[in-house]
Amino acid sequence: MRNVIAAEWSKAWTGKAWWTLALIGVFLGVLAGTGFVAQADADIAAGRDTVEAATDQVVRCWFMLMLFSALFGAVSVTKEYNSGAIARTVLLSGGRGRLLAAKLIAGTGMGALYAVLATVLAAASPMLFLATATEHEPVWTGETTLTLVGVFAVTLLSAPWGVFLGWIIRNQTAAVATLLGLTLFVDEALLRLLPEAGKFTLTIAMSSVYRDGKPELLSVPLALLVITGWLALSGFAARKLFLSRDVI
Repeated sequence: MRNVIAAEWSKAWTGKAWWTLALIGVFLGVLAGTGFVAQADADIAAGRDTVEAATDQVVRCWFMLMLFSALFGAVSVTKEYNSGAIARTVLLSGGRGRLLAAKLIAGTGMGALYAVLATVLAAASPMLFLATATEHEPVWTGETTLTLVGVFAVTLLSAPWGVFLGWIIRNQTAAVATLLGLTLFVDEALLRLLPEAGKFTLTIAMSSVYRDGKPELLSVPLALLVITGWLALSGFAARKLFLSRDVI
């Protein structure tokens, strides 16, 4: 099993996917942080915002790396189908169950690296953006620390979500489109149209963890239970489908 995990870990670093997705995520994080600071400067001066809240929001901007962590997880699985290598990979790994577990471990490991990247940049962003672009010094509070922990957690947990969707959907374009659609449109739209149901979607539950602050969101402990439920359900579906369907 150790050799199978090592092989999947090596594959994770092969090609452009890991650094391309990380680079796009960092670019969007910088864009969001600088854009927010420009608005926050005017709001603080007008008394509509505080430096403490602005510091939290700049840190919170880096939650978007969770999307790219999930995309990497999905791509790490679906590229096997796109290249036609999935049958050979199953044979070399010694069984479907072993390959499923190895992909999950490798994908989650890369998700952890994405989470570390997001956390480091989020921790540095108040000084990089707020202090240099405005006359305000950032104020780090306990809420800021909890927001930073939330950014790490959702970025890490998004990786297995992407891996499971990859096994379920198989097609790379469809998997990427599904993740983008759910994260950027469907879950948010459902929250606005039907908040009592929308707050239980995975993406919105994750926004509770990085302390988005919307009043209709779940508490953090309940949100973590909801996230666990989504991961368990998708993991069960992924395993059942992969073990029962034809490999190709």
